Amino acid sequence: MQRVILHSDLNNFYASVECLYQPSLRGRPVAVVGDPQLRHGIVLAKNYIAKAFGVQTGQPLWMARQACPDIQFVTANYDRYLRYSHLVRQIYGRFTDQIESFGLDECWLDVTASTSLFGDGQTIAGKIRSLIRSELGVTASIGVSFNKIFAKLASDLKKPDATIYIPREQMSARIWPLPVETLLFVGPATQNKLRRHGILTIGQLANATPALLQSLLGRVGLRLQRWARGDDASPVAHEEAKAWIKSIGNSTTTPRDLVSDDDVKLTLYILCESVAARLRRHEFCCRTVQLWIRDAALISIERQKKLAQPGQTSQELFETAFSLYLEHGPNTPIRSLGVRACDLESTGPRQLSLLPDQIYLEKQSLLEQSIDNLRHRFGHSCIQRGIMLTDSGLSALNPESDHVIHPESFYRHRAG
Repeated sequence: MQRVILHSDLNNFYASVECLYQPSLRGRPVAVVGDPQLRHGIVLAKNYIAKAFGVQTGQPLWMARQACPDIQFVTANYDRYLRYSHLVRQIYGRFTDQIESFGLDECWLDVTASTSLFGDGQTIAGKIRSLIRSELGVTASIGVSFNKIFAKLASDLKKPDATIYIPREQMSARIWPLPVETLLFVGPATQNKLRRHGILTIGQLANATPALLQSLLGRVGLRLQRWARGDDASPVAHEEAKAWIKSIGNSTTTPRDLVSDDDVKLTLYILCESVAARLRRHEFCCRTVQLWIRDAALISIERQKKLAQPGQTSQELFETAFSLYLEHGPNTPIRSLGVRACDLESTGPRQLSLLPDQIYLEKQSLLEQSIDNLRHRFGHSCIQRGIMLTDSGLSALNPESDHVIHPESFYRHRAG
């Protein structure tokens, strides 16, 4: 039996939710933005009206205003978006328990087993769209196909509030003529490499010489070719399945440029403490620490370093991250910093050691667990390092709201 896969993409999700709370924004160009006072002042999302004026995600606010003088800026409210994302998933759950998120506003659904109850894929997609519109006041575009890759592609073909169906027998007629960048994970760099060799469409990618693709992109090229040919048997995860966590990280754009080692040290301590706390909460250790730096000219660098042994304390993370900064950091003011714990492994019973370094780390871990408990009971700011008192502006970073957990991506999960 051929699978029936849906990909649901909520239209203008952030902006649509904001319009529900501010009806006066409807029919006007709207952009959801970060907080300019915290120097997060870029466009995070925009509606179709703003897009028609040339407003782009990632633009500074002054550029967006230049492109569209009448644009309305709304500060992002992630609690609202999380709430609506959860409500939409409850609607999906009425039709299937195979629901896999691809961001807050996108999900794959496998409704193969549900067609006998609710009708074919197009019918189910129509019912879902109708429920989202009537119950939540936002709209969705839903792609229907025989695998996840083409269902995702179909949902992008017509917006807003549409259902697009691409059966297997129409693959070569409807998908192959599309630009190659339409295929999932064909980004600008990959697109440019393919275009330089005359591969402009998905069909040309599907029919290219495998040796050429491997020479250009390695195994990624062969995988993209399989996807272009419709060869994607990856399952849609069950709703209760936990995403495999690849890394745990935290990053921030600071209220002012970091101009000294002490500025960087203070910010790194905050980031490393929050990452270490989450490592312990999810019962992980990491083998690698990654540091990300963006300077005032918006030039970014990323470096990583292996730990001598798996660790989960903020001191281990900080010492490694700070050494990377001292070795690779720019000689210009720093605008943003990020720390990520990678190569995770589950914690478990460990062999006791009498080595001084190991004894110190064990004591440090117990100390930080006690701090975790205090902060859980009385709030994050109930106990802080003395360095935080030297600059109340920099130390005001809320590590809870900025924390990021990076799940194993769809792309990497299929690297084999």
